[in-house]
Amino acid sequence: MFANMLIKLRKQKKLSQYQLAEKLGFSRGKISNYEQGQREPDFETLKVLADFFNVSTDYLLTGEEKVDNLYFFDLEGLSEEEIEDIKEHIEYMKWKKQRKNN
Repeated sequence: MFANMLIKLRKQKKLSQYQLAEKLGFSRGKISNYEQGQREPDFETLKVLADFFNVSTDYLLTGEEKVDNLYFFDLEGLSEEEIEDIKEHIEYMKWKKQRKNN
């Protein structure tokens, strides 16, 4: 799903792989490997891509926006951005585990 979402978002911005790579400071080969499903992004790369495309990491990984119930965590004192980072990291770990199990 990640590969398809990356292709879709890149094409929506009318960017070539080379142009996207240049804007993000990546190699074109790295983008190509992601789009062909030959390589998976680490969490930091996923955040860079999500920020660039102005989408959540959930959307980038699954094509869906997910809101997890975080009420069981003590989130007092955390900013909205920090809470969103926690949600995105949880989704990334779930996605990574699912990919490993398939």
